[in-house]
Amino acid sequence: MSLIRVLLVDDVECWRLFVSSMLRADPSFEVFETSDGLKAIQAVEKLQPTVVLLDIGLPGLNGIQAAGWMRRVAPSAKIVFVSMERDPDIVDAARQLGAWGYVLKSDAARELVAAIHSVVRGEKFLSRSLDGHRFIDGE
Repeated sequence: MSLIRVLLVDDVECWRLFVSSMLRADPSFEVFETSDGLKAIQAVEKLQPTVVLLDIGLPGLNGIQAAGWMRRVAPSAKIVFVSMERDPDIVDAARQLGAWGYVLKSDAARELVAAIHSVVRGEKFLSRSLDGHRFIDGE
């Protein structure tokens, strides 16, 4: 089995440490980190990760803006937004950008590893707490 290259993009250091330590406990992940939208675009272009875990509220470029650029420089990378944001319009904007998943930070401990494996298999993923939101194929 090949390693799943994951780029974690979040400006809150303690959150990055939590997520990266959780992911590094799974030997199928190779984890990289960065803290803002501009650095994330550069990292995506250089690393060509399998999955990008992307916060929305980032310095420089926000996650929605950065995702648009990432799709250009690494079209095969699967973007999963990991955010506290529950607003249906923002979740829908993520879907329209071509994101493969959306995980609430409050659900990350339970759902993030499953979300990554799902999107790698080509399946969309939406946090269970967002039940009723439109995400998967315009639902």
